[in-house]
Amino acid sequence: MQKLYQKKIPLLDCGHEYIREVLYGRWKIVLLYHIFNGIKRPGELERKIPQATRRVLDVQLSQLLNHGLIVKNIFKETIPHVEYEMTELGKTLIPVIMVMIKWGNDNKGELRKVIQIET
Repeated sequence: MQKLYQKKIPLLDCGHEYIREVLYGRWKIVLLYHIFNGIKRPGELERKIPQATRRVLDVQLSQLLNHGLIVKNIFKETIPHVEYEMTELGKTLIPVIMVMIKWGNDNKGELRKVIQIET
């Protein structure tokens, strides 16, 4: 049986380490933002974030589930479907995310000069 990968560098017991751990991933903040704003189905999220592959979105949604920021509701109806929604813990991140978005928008001009981002 293969061992799961274990990090060689231990997590520091600091708040910034925990938030980095749960938000690390290119699309996690965007996923949380869209789920909070009512985009709940995987296909809708995929259409909202066309730059990301379905596999990457699935991995990052799974990580958000494991961190307790979202829940996955499975509807076993005539046409089965899945919806995601924010947990109470996940909702507490929304003010943080909004401040980050505002900072990014306020400093977009300066940041464009120093960061290469594909648009």
